[in-house]
Amino acid sequence: MGKIRWSKTAQQNIEEIADYIAQDSPFYAINFVERILQDIEKLSIFPKIGRIVPEFKKEHIREIIFHNYRIVYKAEKDCVFIVSICHGSIDILRKATSEYWEIN
Repeated sequence: MGKIRWSKTAQQNIEEIADYIAQDSPFYAINFVERILQDIEKLSIFPKIGRIVPEFKKEHIREIIFHNYRIVYKAEKDCVFIVSICHGSIDILRKATSEYWEIN
């Protein structure tokens, strides 16, 4: 079972998502984040469950889709590194460049 590590960007992303949803419903914000975390936790057992991110075309850069969000991660030998969580409507290549994602 691999370890889950988070980039600062991904930590900030999930906090921003929770804050945004909490404006309408604090209950739903908590519920939504808990469900995202449950999906991410599965990656510790099945790191290749996600698809290769089409924009990057690298075997180790993968994503799982949760509702309208793309959870981008690196499948490393001993761990899964959560790179970013972004809305599906976002230009992911532009976002990766502007936030300096750790994807090498």
